[in-house]
Amino acid sequence: MLGRVIFLCGLLAATGPAAAVTIYKYVDANGVVTYTDKAVSGAQVFVFRDRMVEHLEQQVKLQTLKHDGGDTLQVRNDLYAPVEVELSVSGEQNVTGAPERPIRWVLAPRSAIRLATLSPREAGKPMQYKPTLRYALGDPRLQPAPYRYPLPWRGGPFRLTQGANGKYSHFTPKSRYALDIAMPEGTPIVAARGGMVVKVENAQSGRGNNPSGNFVRVLHDDGTMGVYLHLMRGSVLVSEGQRIGVGTPLARSGNTGNSSGPHLHFVVQRNVGLALESIPYDFAQPVGTLPNFAVVKE
Repeated sequence: MLGRVIFLCGLLAATGPAAAVTIYKYVDANGVVTYTDKAVSGAQVFVFRDRMVEHLEQQVKLQTLKHDGGDTLQVRNDLYAPVEVELSVSGEQNVTGAPERPIRWVLAPRSAIRLATLSPREAGKPMQYKPTLRYALGDPRLQPAPYRYPLPWRGGPFRLTQGANGKYSHFTPKSRYALDIAMPEGTPIVAARGGMVVKVENAQSGRGNNPSGNFVRVLHDDGTMGVYLHLMRGSVLVSEGQRIGVGTPLARSGNTGNSSGPHLHFVVQRNVGLALESIPYDFAQPVGTLPNFAVVKE
């Protein structure tokens, strides 16, 4: 599989700087899987969905607190990371107190805030309105600090199979500057930067129902977040709410989610204003070299 991944990335590199290329996948008479940009007979379009899908609706919630005076709209954040929220209200009938413009707020970790209280314009008659909540992980007011990331694995050397702005899957805002490093399943993955573990997935096998597969998301002190994707099922060693340092064992590499083969997908992201986007970063040494096994301190 490693050879096929390398071939695929080489194919994409040769297609030039145009928009995302259509990739086809077919299996020959010998059972060899091939990826190509040619629509050969029997080939199927290889659909690669956005890898960065995280469902937060169970941890960031809009709550309606009913009382004698009307309804209070409260937002609750159960994550171990700040969340930027925006509340808007539309379609009001018999309502007073609705905000004229969307209300934005940065909600601290593990907290709640009341953003609006609505009352009936005519007492005794029901209110009608539609609240809409938008949110994004992180605090957009923080600015990234300069940092060179140690290689987040043990072993190797391994090969970079897709870099920034890759047309195979690194063309969305969330993964534009991500790097894919092909490595055998079970390779130890370690933290490239210290921070707070804010989100993990550890139970997915194979393709599963999340393109990210199993992953660990770490919030750094400058508001950026390092995300380690496609990890082996059951291998995640850290938990949400845990403070970690550089070199802390996180998990083992895998081939879960929407992955083309065993590899680590590593990306650094920040909230740019109700949107989580990847940002450029540098490793402290070339990917194709052995990682520094010395303990690194921030």
